[in-house]
Amino acid sequence: MRLPLRQSGAALLAAMLTVALVATYAASAMWQQWRAIEVEAAERSRIQSSWILVGALDWSRLILREDSLAKNDRTDNLTEPWSVPLEEARLSTFLAAQRGVSQADDASADTYNAFLSGRITDLQSRLNLRNLVANNTVNAETLKAFGRLFNYLGLPQDELTRIATHMQQAVGREGEGAANSAAPLLPHTLQQLTWWGISPVTLSKLAPYVTLLPEATKVNLNTASAEVIWAAADGLDMSQAQQIVQSRDRQYFKTVQEATRLLGDDERLTAAAFEVSSAYFEVRGRMRIDQTVVEERSLILKQRGFARTLWRERGGFLRDTTYTMGNS
Repeated sequence: MRLPLRQSGAALLAAMLTVALVATYAASAMWQQWRAIEVEAAERSRIQSSWILVGALDWSRLILREDSLAKNDRTDNLTEPWSVPLEEARLSTFLAAQRGVSQADDASADTYNAFLSGRITDLQSRLNLRNLVANNTVNAETLKAFGRLFNYLGLPQDELTRIATHMQQAVGREGEGAANSAAPLLPHTLQQLTWWGISPVTLSKLAPYVTLLPEATKVNLNTASAEVIWAAADGLDMSQAQQIVQSRDRQYFKTVQEATRLLGDDERLTAAAFEVSSAYFEVRGRMRIDQTVVEERSLILKQRGFARTLWRERGGFLRDTTYTMGNS
C-alpha cells in the first residue's frame, strides 16, 4: 500500500532527524570519552613526573651528601660533580644504564617520550638579601653592596630601599611572633618579593646575582660571578673581580687568603664577607612527558654527613638567563 506523498515525505524527514540525533549523541559521547582519556593521561603524566622528580631530588641530595663527606680540602667549587648540569635526556637512557633495558615493563610508563633535566646551583654564589638585616637593624655595608649592584643593573634605588625596610620589619616580625601582625611577611624565595611591591622586571634582572636564604651567609669566591664579587667587596674594581674569576677557573681557591694574595694582600676580600665553601644549594628539576611539563625547585642545606631539604615548590620560576646551567 503506497503512502500518500505528504506522509512519505514526513517519514523521510523523521528518519533523517533520527539519524542526525543519533549522530549528535554519538559524537558527543565520543568527545566526552576522548576528553576523559586526555585528562586521565595528563594527570597520569603529571603524577609520574612528580615521582620521578622526587627521585631526582634524592639523587641530588646524595651527590651533595657525598660531597660533604669527601676527604678533600672542604671547598665547594665548579670542578665538583654537583656543578655539572643534567641536560635534557630521555628517561629510557637512565633505565638502560641501571637495568640494561630501554623501556619499563609497565606499558603505562612511556619512558621513550619522557625527558629529564636539572641542575644544582650554589646559592652562596649570590648576594643574600637576608644579610641586609643584622641585630634588627639594616646593615649599612650590605646595603652599600646591594646599592652597587642596583646601579650596575640600572635598577631603581627606591626599590632597594623598600626591600631593606620591609626586610627589617619582616625579620623583626619573626622574632616577635604574632605580636607585630602589621609587619610584612618574610618571603622564602626571591620571586615572592612581589608581595612587597617589587616589580617582576627588577626581580628578573636580580635573579642571577641575588638570593634569599634563611640566615645570613658569605659569598663563595669559588662559585660567585665577577659582578657578585665586585659588588660584595667595597672598593674593588670590576677588572680585579674578573681577575679573581679567571684565576679560580684555572685553580680554585682553597682559602680566602689565596684570593687576597692574588690582589697583593688586598684587605677588601675579608673573611667576614667571603669564604670558599657553601651550605645552601638550589636543586631544579624538569620532567617532560609529551606535552606535559612539570618543574620543581628545592632548597638544600648541606652539612657534614647529610643534605636536608628545607622546602620544595612546583611551578614556573625566574630564569637565570645570564649564566649557563651549572655556572651560576
